[in-house]
Amino acid sequence: MAESAETDWVSRFADDVIAEAERRAPGKAIVCASGLSPSGPIHLGNLREVMTPHLVADEIRRRGLECVHLLSWDDYDRFRRVPAGVDPSWAEHIGKPLTSVPAPPGSPHANWAEHFKAPMVEALAELGVEVRAISQTEQYTSGAYREQILLAMRERAKIDAVLSRYRTRAGEPDEPDEQDYFPYRPYCELCGRDLTTVTAYDDETTELAYTCECGFGETVRLAEHDRGKLVWKVDWPMRWAYEGVVFEPSGVDHHSPGSAWVVGGQIVGEVFGGQQPIGPMYAFVGITGMAKMSSSKGDVPIPADALEIMEAPVLRWLYARRKPAQSFKIAFDQEIHRLYDEWDALGRKVTEGRAQPAELAAYHRAVRTAQAPLPATPHPVPYRTLASVADITTGHAGQTLRILRDLDGVPSLDAARPRLDRAQRWVDGHLPADQRTRVRETPDHELLASLGGDEGEALRLLADGLDDWTLDGLTALVYGVPKRLAGLPADTPATPELKAAQREFFALLYRLLVGRDTGPRLPTLLMAVGADRVRKLVGA
Repeated sequence: MAESAETDWVSRFADDVIAEAERRAPGKAIVCASGLSPSGPIHLGNLREVMTPHLVADEIRRRGLECVHLLSWDDYDRFRRVPAGVDPSWAEHIGKPLTSVPAPPGSPHANWAEHFKAPMVEALAELGVEVRAISQTEQYTSGAYREQILLAMRERAKIDAVLSRYRTRAGEPDEPDEQDYFPYRPYCELCGRDLTTVTAYDDETTELAYTCECGFGETVRLAEHDRGKLVWKVDWPMRWAYEGVVFEPSGVDHHSPGSAWVVGGQIVGEVFGGQQPIGPMYAFVGITGMAKMSSSKGDVPIPADALEIMEAPVLRWLYARRKPAQSFKIAFDQEIHRLYDEWDALGRKVTEGRAQPAELAAYHRAVRTAQAPLPATPHPVPYRTLASVADITTGHAGQTLRILRDLDGVPSLDAARPRLDRAQRWVDGHLPADQRTRVRETPDHELLASLGGDEGEALRLLADGLDDWTLDGLTALVYGVPKRLAGLPADTPATPELKAAQREFFALLYRLLVGRDTGPRLPTLLMAVGADRVRKLVGA
């Protein structure tokens, strides 16, 4: 693809990463990285941590260069809190590695970390995100970082000096004290938690003594000890150097003074002889109708939830079209209809050659990766139409196919999938009960009897016009009846008075058909109800 670097943020970052990789390690595979903690639900805000480097790595691969996207699972982090909805007795595991905590009750997974990793792994596969996964539990317990840990302990005074530049708590020493600061925290051999304090360390023998709040204490040889980890502000820069990471984004919370990103940028060079990755700060992702997402609260939409109601290319597009520093929201409410309208309009612009370079780039990144295209709906019907049909028919396959054939010439339900299934799930799970459509079984005789002459004539004109059983024909009919009633030609522009008359007519039809003042788009509703039943319900 030949997108413009001036308009496409992904291409611009890819240019920077390729140049930086060539400066650092010419000829080697370029390394992009993400990190996720499976401490709780991995939500749609966390997905930006993966999608940003994925899009950049994918662009680099499109250019024929070797690029690896590492996904580091921070599953050796401590279990910090029990999320809402989980048995409070799980608090006894606070301080253990996430891979040593039992999975939530009823889970089929081996431990807490695997339980929360699993849906994200499946979602990434559906999204076409190719990563090389790294378990930090496996890395630490296998001794992969042993030399880096020993180095950090030898250089603990230097690390403490870096950290002390950002300390503001009263009473802290101005100069580092290597006897007091240790960048390594063991997990207790007895209770398995990290409620430990290192009391002594010998650089020559690597003997490390610690005590635990549980009362246990021991001395181990760090050169052989694999039950502990570096503290986060040292662990992250260590991995940058170890993996040779060139590109990694970070959230806004990592960019305050003294944060892991800021401090790590100094530690990586001064201690580990590496370089901080380049990469943007990314903004939060919200959900329409919800506050800022937090995994610790437990009840947050995850990527799998979004993929229940929208196709993978559409979800990819949301992350591709906005620069990382721009926040955006993902719709689980009625806004999803507008989102799909935008997506379909973009598809038409691309097909007709009218899309701007940035639009074109985001579209192509959404519908395919460097490896393959993502699954698409063969016969895409507007999402709002599918949702209306799913609502009206309550998912009845035969009725749905009849309506879609009449509406849009859809040859089979499979031709409308997977979009049809997504719309059905949205109706089932996100359309409020008071907005669900239930077509009346019998006419509202009381309402019909109360109508005036003009209203009765309007209903007669509607019933007589139902012969043109197409979406365009029904659309022209419902908008045209008030015009005919006023003696106006069909092509009369809508005036405020005419719009008011149309709204009154529409409200009357909704009351007669579904017992409410509003409902699905009238042409779709008429198509779903069927001509004979419409005539019966409007008293014709």
